Amino acid sequence: MHGKLDPDWPEIIQRWKQTQGALRSRLIVNPLDPLPVLVAGADCALSRDRMAIVAAAVVYDRVEGRIVEIRHARRRLEFPYVPGFLSFREGPAVLEAVGKLKSHWGVICFDGQGLAHPRRCGLATHMSILLDRPGIGVAKSRFIGEFDPPPMTAGAMTPLRDADETIGVVLRTRSNVKPIFVSIGHRVDLPSAAALTMACCTRYRIPEPTRQADIEVARRRG
Repeated sequence: MHGKLDPDWPEIIQRWKQTQGALRSRLIVNPLDPLPVLVAGADCALSRDRMAIVAAAVVYDRVEGRIVEIRHARRRLEFPYVPGFLSFREGPAVLEAVGKLKSHWGVICFDGQGLAHPRRCGLATHMSILLDRPGIGVAKSRFIGEFDPPPMTAGAMTPLRDADETIGVVLRTRSNVKPIFVSIGHRVDLPSAAALTMACCTRYRIPEPTRQADIEVARRRG
């Protein structure tokens, strides 16, 4: 579609909303204990010719501090960007890349929102529920919600709230750098999501699974 709206666009949006509601009803919140050693990460971007979505999935050994597997996928672009419905545009390529992984990862981090979404079903929640695997949303910016800035020390966090509901945490992964926005995807709880994110951060603001996936996407955009 490349930015053009389908004549049936209102119906498409309504179907997407219904899908998000159905997926949200399947969300499971569980502690992730112990934290897995092998952590997957996924990211994607528009190709340079703007004709395809390019995705990468990696598996990171957080104890040894190394990437153990990398997979890629490329799929034709079908929909324009619509805020709140990113998973329908990018999800198929992400799922294809993740599906190629052979390592037995225990949780996956997505570069995007999970529960911190108007219908509580951002990319991380959508993908994690379809995979039925533990997943976490690790976003570089806020989509919805209000928060107080966390203290400037690494590991400090404050709640991300929408009305009276806590939908994530604002986590400072390194001292004196901008925080990131962590939310539940599926089969994790918020303390586990924050702890896993910190366990995967090295000298960078972004946890290694999604940082490395982002690097791989940049290499493959063509």
